[in-house]
Amino acid sequence: MSCIRFNTPAQRQAMRDHSPAMLTAEEAAALHPAPEFTESKLRRLRLLATNPNPKIREAVASSYNTPEDLFVTLANDPDEGVRGCVAKNEATPCDILRSLASDRSETVRGWVAVNYYVPSDVMEKLAQDRSRTVRSLVKWKAELAAEAENAGEPQIAQTAEPALRP
Repeated sequence: MSCIRFNTPAQRQAMRDHSPAMLTAEEAAALHPAPEFTESKLRRLRLLATNPNPKIREAVASSYNTPEDLFVTLANDPDEGVRGCVAKNEATPCDILRSLASDRSETVRGWVAVNYYVPSDVMEKLAQDRSRTVRSLVKWKAELAAEAENAGEPQIAQTAEPALRP
């Protein structure tokens, strides 16, 4: 027996007619709001940031609710994966991104280069990075920003510090 199914044109049209409407990101967020951030959640983040398992520390470094002092601690973590999660987190403060732009790991510096909220001085520094990969990421991000600008789309933040942070 074959596992290939052939639908008739009428069946395909019926599936299109009955398909659910796609929600925008804003509509989905309104239907499923994030739970309130509480003191107990902050205590849990602080506890998890000291866990010996680097994957658990990566989860803390990836959270939008991580406080600045934990970002500082995790940006100095011995594990490259943890520092990489700090580097790619859009909630990471700009001063910490500046320090990670000098990280010994090419991967961490690469994540800094593609972070949406990297300040322009950091992008200029990374454009001169010793790693060809990091320089290529900076160039790629600049090309994306130029394409978006030429297409009249909202600008990809290549070098802008955000006015408001989540």
